[in-house]
Amino acid sequence: MSLFDEPKNNISKINLFVDKKIKTEFYNDNFQNYKRYNIRKAQLVIADIPYNLGINAYASNPVWYVDGDNKNGESAKAGKAFFNTDFNFNIAEYMHFCSKLLIKEPKETGKAPAMIVFCAFHQMQMIIDYGKKHGFKNSYPIFFIKDYSAQVLKANMKIVGATEHAVVLYREKLPKFNNNGEMVFNWFKWQRDSKNIPKIHPTQKPVNVIANLIRIFTDEGDVVIDPCAGSASTLRACAELNRHSYGFEVSKEIYQKAKKEMLLGV
Repeated sequence: MSLFDEPKNNISKINLFVDKKIKTEFYNDNFQNYKRYNIRKAQLVIADIPYNLGINAYASNPVWYVDGDNKNGESAKAGKAFFNTDFNFNIAEYMHFCSKLLIKEPKETGKAPAMIVFCAFHQMQMIIDYGKKHGFKNSYPIFFIKDYSAQVLKANMKIVGATEHAVVLYREKLPKFNNNGEMVFNWFKWQRDSKNIPKIHPTQKPVNVIANLIRIFTDEGDVVIDPCAGSASTLRACAELNRHSYGFEVSKEIYQKAKKEMLLGV
């Protein structure tokens, strides 16, 4: 698979195709500027929004210290945020724009769009409340269970976190749901990616996890948008599952790395 469409108007873009009918586009830009790209509206908007952890981003992670050992003193990541948006991410603004990125509520049942927001546990109610203000009247939580924890430094102090959280939001009708006749629980195993998937972003979500959600809430040929694409896990999952996808990432450094490592050769 080849890369083409070099930057236009100082906005970097990368296109990949599983075949000539499936499009994957990755923009080094803010999702608020989506109109300039004439992208199609989505069946599913999915994103891992900034957690607003600020300078405590690595607080319970061993990388706070040199080589993960507190005897070696603090590393360059001590007291640092993951990225600049961890200080000022505006959830109300995010909801406003995402409401415009989804297709309209169809007349048919089983075709409605949805939005999935990965978030910290304490953000879940805030996301539900802001969602209601922007037309997402309904929601339900989903949970992901890990068999490990990044909170190594707290292991001898308290029960450590080994879960990830997300909220499914929708307007009136239940969203498209592909369960293949099986019951789908509100918790999923956090299936880590194989070693051939590069680690690009500090809060990177596994392609396997994203792909599972995409299978459930979309069909082949549907459009998926990730407004905070980061490592481009969502775009890679969509490319492999024959879904059109569009992703936005404001960090040039992360964008370039994701373009070269996550998406090259998909």
